[in-house]
Amino acid sequence: MKYELTKNKQNGLTQIRALIDIKHHGVKAGDLGGWIESEANLSQEGDAWISGNAIVSGNAIVSGNAIVSGNAIVSVNAIVSVNAWISGNAIVSVNAWISGNAIVSGDAQVFGDAQVFGDAQVFGDARISGNARVFGNAQVSKFFPQSIRSDGYTFVYVPMSDGLFHIQTGCRNMTIDEYMNHINTYDCEKKKKETLLILEFLKAQNEVLNLD
Repeated sequence: MKYELTKNKQNGLTQIRALIDIKHHGVKAGDLGGWIESEANLSQEGDAWISGNAIVSGNAIVSGNAIVSGNAIVSVNAIVSVNAWISGNAIVSVNAWISGNAIVSGDAQVFGDAQVFGDAQVFGDARISGNARVFGNAQVSKFFPQSIRSDGYTFVYVPMSDGLFHIQTGCRNMTIDEYMNHINTYDCEKKKKETLLILEFLKAQNEVLNLD
């Protein structure tokens, strides 16, 4: 075992204590960690760790070499694995999956069935939800948030390795111009008009910031 439950309890949560050194995260045997609802929340295998005032509860699982730190909260069936890093005041919840070398930090929130993996980063005040997938070298911050149409459909505006900002929705990954051509196939004129307005705004923002 790499950690134990202490007698420190609050609001149905228990603070953990390291039983061995966890070099991957600079943890020494005897160091106090964050808070969990049960041992099911933090794997005893690998170097996964919870530190600071971070909380992992519900049926959430932290495994691999992942770390949850600061005041971050991981809950409600969320999975944080491999080398993922959740920090700051970030919230990961409701079936969200954070994996690979992904980072979720600041006041960012990832929830729903959203997935963040690869070397992707979500930070600032960003909100990622629904079936959104953020991956590769994508970065999402409060300056480049997800866009949600009135019908609840979500797409994410993210910078990619080619230096351009792309539209990420589900498994699709397109430049703004490619996505504008794609929505011409929509049957619903209201959805088409609404999405075009959002894309025109994003394209203008691209030009102002000299990102195209």
